[in-house]
Amino acid sequence: MRFSFDKMNQRRIKNQSNSKIKKQRNIVKKIRQNSIENMDSLMALAKKNLNNNGIECLYAKNSNDACELIYNIIKDEKLVVKAKSNTLREINLNSFLNSKNIQIIETDLGDRILQLNPLNNKPSHPTGPISHFNIEKVQKIILDSFNEEIDSNPYALMQYIRNNVVESIEKSNVGITGVNVIAAEDGSLIMVHNEGNISLLSLKDTHIIVAGIDKLVNTIEEAMAVVKLETMYATGTNVTSYINVISGPSKTADIEKKLLKGMYGAKRVILIFLDNGRSEALNECLLCIGCGNCLISCPVYNAVGNDFGYKGYLGGRGVALSNFLENGKTSKDSGLYMCTLCGLCVLKCPVSTPTPEIIENIRINVNKLWNPIESHKKIKDNIKSKGNPFKK
Repeated sequence: MRFSFDKMNQRRIKNQSNSKIKKQRNIVKKIRQNSIENMDSLMALAKKNLNNNGIECLYAKNSNDACELIYNIIKDEKLVVKAKSNTLREINLNSFLNSKNIQIIETDLGDRILQLNPLNNKPSHPTGPISHFNIEKVQKIILDSFNEEIDSNPYALMQYIRNNVVESIEKSNVGITGVNVIAAEDGSLIMVHNEGNISLLSLKDTHIIVAGIDKLVNTIEEAMAVVKLETMYATGTNVTSYINVISGPSKTADIEKKLLKGMYGAKRVILIFLDNGRSEALNECLLCIGCGNCLISCPVYNAVGNDFGYKGYLGGRGVALSNFLENGKTSKDSGLYMCTLCGLCVLKCPVSTPTPEIIENIRINVNKLWNPIESHKKIKDNIKSKGNPFKK
């Protein structure tokens, strides 16, 4: 993991020193702040324009609602394919659909390898989910899963997983993805990726997208500013390989100007807005653009890895967010007291998300609502009785 993080850090530092990036940071921070403060009005505007563009909009109050909405759409399917998405991981979609006897196949290379390794399928980075696996580990996963011995070079391993995934994509009628940003004024969904899998999933008969309500911005121009900055801080590159802008189902009007849906791509595009505690979360907690740059410099994350965080939301930011997505006990169990409050994550965050400050406030509430951890109680009692924490 440290080797992978070092590679990402080298690329990031090389490209982030110029003044354009600093200017972009200020622009995107203002965009995010404005979007969070005006979430309700942006939601109403987005629904209106998305519907005008032929995109069906649904609303899920919590994870279970989101899973049930998806199941009601695809309940006659035996196989569906999905892209990498922390939002889909958040709602436990894979286990839910498996319980309904629907097979769900990951199409992102890293997530597919994680899926084949059920004893350790928690990602280690938003854009590099198997950063904690070396080549030998990936080779063994393929051997255990398919009884195939593949050459120990990245290209051969990638090619084998690619062929496995493409076979599933060809058999499926439904593609499920997340979304990076939603442009409310344009009624458009913006998705960034490097592998090309989202492009393939968007061509299935039915394309289902699940998005947190915090993904809203005003315009496509604002959305592009956000995803460009996210790419720079996530991978250290100026732009990602693919930027998909989806503004409705596939259609054509080439014959007598009659509008016909489903030419090459989806006949139905369905967007599910997910709240799941976001409307109750602190504004500062929703600033994050999901780049994962905070993890690279976090001393705790570099020491303990993905034990520090919540599902796909890793590190201190994930710990803080879990308090609102679930509750204080979940936040405590995710590593609430692991954080050293050093503030490096704030310095490295492109939008300066104040994670240590949020975690401090959550700790105060958790101590009130949930039992403090035993070691803290002992220290407190020692100070009261002996005047020091060491019982001496």
